[in-house]
Amino acid sequence: MNTNERFSALFDFDGVVMDTESQYSIFWHQIGVEYLQHDNLEQIIKGQTLTNIFHTYFNLLPEAQLEIDQKLKNFEQHMKYEYVDGFETFLADLKAHGVMTAVVTSSDEGKMAAVYEAHPEIEQMFDRILTAEMFTKSKPDPDCYLLGMKLFDTDAKHSFVFEDSFNGLKSGMASGATVVGLATTNSAESISPYCHYILRDYLDFSFDKLMNWYERRYT
Repeated sequence: MNTNERFSALFDFDGVVMDTESQYSIFWHQIGVEYLQHDNLEQIIKGQTLTNIFHTYFNLLPEAQLEIDQKLKNFEQHMKYEYVDGFETFLADLKAHGVMTAVVTSSDEGKMAAVYEAHPEIEQMFDRILTAEMFTKSKPDPDCYLLGMKLFDTDAKHSFVFEDSFNGLKSGMASGATVVGLATTNSAESISPYCHYILRDYLDFSFDKLMNWYERRYT
């Protein structure tokens, strides 16, 4: 590895930084059943922005959109935000080696405000935090990750995407980056076709191990 190379690590938030996806699954399952008589909505919409969810599934239900938006805001104010095991240590190791880091999330600024209240340190942990308001297209489109690379002046070869949802993994792969799948939301077996490498958590993972993966892929 050339020590002058500039790397970026782009992290989805829910299920990747914070272990929250199981809570969202319960919420969106209930919404799907209540408003659409759909018992699997939570799996379909993972990784998508709220705007895209409303446009795709609730476009003809404007009153429902208002109700769901308020329910979601209330829900997020009372969620538990706990780091995926080992994440803080791994992130600190990346930063110690000069890797640029960003959160790239489909959540909006309102939701992230609730996160900052629970974890004020989050805003200082990353070089950038990119939220849904900054993207023109929702995952699985690669728009959000391409924006992250652009802001850090890195290319796909020198970028890592960390994702857990199928839409997010597809977004990372479409961006051309090296994609690390977190088996926190879906099984390792189910996500393996949509990423280059898999982690169950960040325990015992490090910058050096990430670079070993990089060298394996490009040599």
